[in-house]
Amino acid sequence: MNTFTKLLFRGVFATIFTLSLSVSAFAQEEEEDDAPLSISGSIDTYVRTAPGYEGAAPGTSFANGNGFSMGMLDLIVSKEVGKVGFVGNVVFGPRGQEAAFGAPTGLQFVNQLYGYWNVSDKVKLTMGAFNTYLGYEVISPTANFNYTTSYMFSWGPFNQAGLKADFALSDNFSLMLAVMNPTDVLETNTFGNHLTAGLQLGYSGDFGSIYLNSRYGDYSGKLFQGDITAGFDISDAFFLGVNATVLEDDGAGFSGVALYPQIGVSDNFSIGVRGEYFAVKGAYLGGIGAGPIGYDTNGDGSVIDLTLSGNISVGKLTFIPEVRIDATSEDTYVNKDGEAGKSLPSLLFAAIYSF
Repeated sequence: MNTFTKLLFRGVFATIFTLSLSVSAFAQEEEEDDAPLSISGSIDTYVRTAPGYEGAAPGTSFANGNGFSMGMLDLIVSKEVGKVGFVGNVVFGPRGQEAAFGAPTGLQFVNQLYGYWNVSDKVKLTMGAFNTYLGYEVISPTANFNYTTSYMFSWGPFNQAGLKADFALSDNFSLMLAVMNPTDVLETNTFGNHLTAGLQLGYSGDFGSIYLNSRYGDYSGKLFQGDITAGFDISDAFFLGVNATVLEDDGAGFSGVALYPQIGVSDNFSIGVRGEYFAVKGAYLGGIGAGPIGYDTNGDGSVIDLTLSGNISVGKLTFIPEVRIDATSEDTYVNKDGEAGKSLPSLLFAAIYSF
């Protein structure tokens, strides 16, 4: 365990020990267990084609099938009694199984499972397996404007297991500290004493929000990822999302930046674009010929992802027509004639129902 992780680990547990002194007082104020059980979630499905490249797909997560396909059933059960509560989140279907790939074999339907304690109005402790705090996009399609996902999201962490402490520093500033297993290891850390230290500093105001995220350690003990996520309400109809990330791991890694401009045309229709640039160095995401994009002889490569999406709402049902073009620096995609190329067009239509 590296020195930084040790210090953070000790700091988090010192905080827990101090807070635990109030347990007896809290127990006296405990409320009766009469809170209702909350059930929510979504289902999604899509149809996709890549004209001229029917056997190819972007090197990103989810929605890579051709023709009609299932997404997932996302089922969330939660309950809060007094200051404590839990969240259990199970997912079924191709998207769900891919999202929970870090769970043990046979349990790849458990996406999140954690308990929490609202120690005070300013402090919250959470322990278990939870979706990552890094990045702009998330696993659930209900929380993303685009149905397909970015490279930064797809190759960053999905889920993390550990202990985190959230602090409300003021009305506008927040801080999160965490000690976790290596990324996506949701049960039984078999990587020796390797842990991941996590930190998030957030600001939220009338104009929008900005979050500075980082993680350090992970499998190699040397990984560092810094991430910026922001969203700005430019006007009542115009929203701009921003994401930038850089990951370094013993000389290899990746970096990227994306903009998410979105315009509300009416109460039931909006349109938005994701413009992303993503670069890999040192063949970090798989060897030459095995990564998400083509690499040169040094194992370096880059891609530009341009995705145009519409959101059409009919009650709790949302339709997403989408046009996507991926353009890589090296040959990546093979067309129907067996020829390698650097660009891939994709057409997709998705339906999402939330409950």
